[in-house]
Amino acid sequence: MHSLLRQPSIIIKVSELMSKMTLAQKIGQMVQAERQGCTNDDVKNYHLGSVMSGAGSLPENNDVESWLKITDDYWKASTFEDENHLAIPLLYGVDAIHGHNNLKGATVFPHNIGLGAANDPDLVKRIAEITRKEVLATGVDWVFAPNLAVAQNNQWGRYYESYSQKTELVCKYAGGIIDGLQGKLNSEGVIACVKHWVGDGASSHGIDQGDANITWEELNNNHITPYITAIESGAMTVMASFNSWNGNKCHGHEYLLKDVLKKQLEFSGFIISDMNGIDYLCDDFYLSVAQGVNAGIDMFMLPDNWHQFILHLLNHVELGTVPISRINDAVSRILSVKFASGLFEAPCPSHRTWANHASFGSSEHRNLAREAVKKSLVLLKNKKKTLPLKRSDRILVTGKNAHNIGHQCGGFTIDWQGVSGNDKFRGATSIWQGISEEAPKAILKNTDDISEISAKDHDVAVVVVGESPYAEGFGDIRSCENLIIEAGSQINGQINISEPYGHSVELKELHPEDYQVIKALSDKGLPVIVILISGRTLIINPELEESAAFIAAWLPGSEGQGVSDMLFGDFNFQGKLSFSWPKTLSYEKKKKTAKPLFPLGYGLQYKMK
Repeated sequence: MHSLLRQPSIIIKVSELMSKMTLAQKIGQMVQAERQGCTNDDVKNYHLGSVMSGAGSLPENNDVESWLKITDDYWKASTFEDENHLAIPLLYGVDAIHGHNNLKGATVFPHNIGLGAANDPDLVKRIAEITRKEVLATGVDWVFAPNLAVAQNNQWGRYYESYSQKTELVCKYAGGIIDGLQGKLNSEGVIACVKHWVGDGASSHGIDQGDANITWEELNNNHITPYITAIESGAMTVMASFNSWNGNKCHGHEYLLKDVLKKQLEFSGFIISDMNGIDYLCDDFYLSVAQGVNAGIDMFMLPDNWHQFILHLLNHVELGTVPISRINDAVSRILSVKFASGLFEAPCPSHRTWANHASFGSSEHRNLAREAVKKSLVLLKNKKKTLPLKRSDRILVTGKNAHNIGHQCGGFTIDWQGVSGNDKFRGATSIWQGISEEAPKAILKNTDDISEISAKDHDVAVVVVGESPYAEGFGDIRSCENLIIEAGSQINGQINISEPYGHSVELKELHPEDYQVIKALSDKGLPVIVILISGRTLIINPELEESAAFIAAWLPGSEGQGVSDMLFGDFNFQGKLSFSWPKTLSYEKKKKTAKPLFPLGYGLQYKMK
């Protein structure tokens, strides 16, 4: 794809357009505002290069038609043309990290941690293709995916966005995802954005904006390598990371942004900041603007403060603290992507090929998600062949996550931090609904009713437990708040710390109610099958001890039937751990020498006849 960006025809078009642009028009192209923070007139009058919908920033009805209305209106504003406006179409971006996950009725795929367990590059490419079609149905041009983090610490709140702790698997996936998302472009694909550059998977202390205190060799070999694959496959945009590398913020790291990414890796697309990412370079926003631009960031994701950014950058250019050459480089990269993707020739979003396409949320798409769920589940324990179940079994189904599609889907679904319950999902199925369709004698019990359960009334219990939804920041786990002081002292810049999910990676401490249910049913003499919904590998020793069978279901998404499919023996388990499973609290610190509870690549299967 780099050859496409460097084509003489693209270079000529960019050069001709830039020769007509004022400084204000150029700087406007470097801005991405959030839809709730800018109007159609803002897009037109300030020549904004992009608008995005942050997770949870949804139109009133949150359906395909209302999305198309928004993308149409912004597109029309950006393509207005007169003596003061050059009709440069904007890019509309969303976080589509496991399907078009913000949109009601969309197909929501398992999060990356589950797809890593599937170890199936073809599956992941097909998921990217379906995501592309559902995104295009709403008129969106650009997705902030895939995440190529090679996560090393399960305290990190974005652990589930990583495919594996092993670089090799992330590399195996990177190229196919880019191909699947971008397709042929020209109204047939969406622009991919690989993230987060770079080293976020190595950040310490369970802090999302923490420090990756590692050598260049480790950064290069383990964390940069997947980007090489993605860039060679044609990735057109890259998002900078909140984390620091050895104390220096990636958003202001000229060596990593310019020297490594743009020069050494010959990346010819453009770099976008993460949301308000330059805010944390220092405590003076004016200085942060110059630092971020000079370091090599080309477009700035600024939901609310974009107007101030424009004023500051105009002033910096006038004073010479930001050279005009840096502005021209950024804008030429942005325009190259817009020309190469066919954006200038595309009609308004509602008139494009895939707009409001009948395949959106279709059974074909959901069947692929169901396949992904089946391939991602990892069977950790199966004592005395408790599984598979018989459809004639009297199955007790309980646990807080048994009938909660929001919890199945996890964070970055409908809302930034995810949602709870079933009412915001259309066409989806919970794990309980999947079981009930297969086993007519199955019953669902609220966990408050467990004390009244009699073992003689049931053959087996399926208990669905685990985490509630979270995303970056709020998903972090920190053993104590004093770590903030330690982490902050290592960073040259600001950090923004959210209230953490918890203070331990022990499931029993995070969610004692889960163990109580498992223990109570086990004590009654019922064989207990535990299905764990989680975005990370938790310490589960006591829960495992009380169970007859144990399944790591990760965050399976909208198709709970994929979980129930595996319980009755029609399909064999094939998921294998893409992360080693910790045995103790100290395991992560001693990962290279300590013995895990389950090693990388572990996963049981049925002994099929």
